[in-house]
Amino acid sequence: MKKENLRDNMTNTELILNMLAEASAKDISEVVNPKTFDESKVVAKQGGTVARKARLELEARTGKKVVSSLNAKTALPLKEADKKKTKKKKK
Repeated sequence: MKKENLRDNMTNTELILNMLAEASAKDISEVVNPKTFDESKVVAKQGGTVARKARLELEARTGKKVVSSLNAKTALPLKEADKKKTKKKKK
């Protein structure tokens, strides 16, 4: 990726888990109140651990990986093709 936003290449589930990690880190930070950069790194890692556990649980229950190799350039044309197929079936 050169000028693309990383989030533009994430699935909805990837985005939600990322938001969970960020929100968890923020909430933990409010309780722990880290004073140094190293303390903040520990809090950030704890937030990421919350999201990691959620991802692993979801993958275990669905049998599918959450992290996708698709990106915006490849996924958008696939969605358009699916829409066209759906329209043809309805006719």
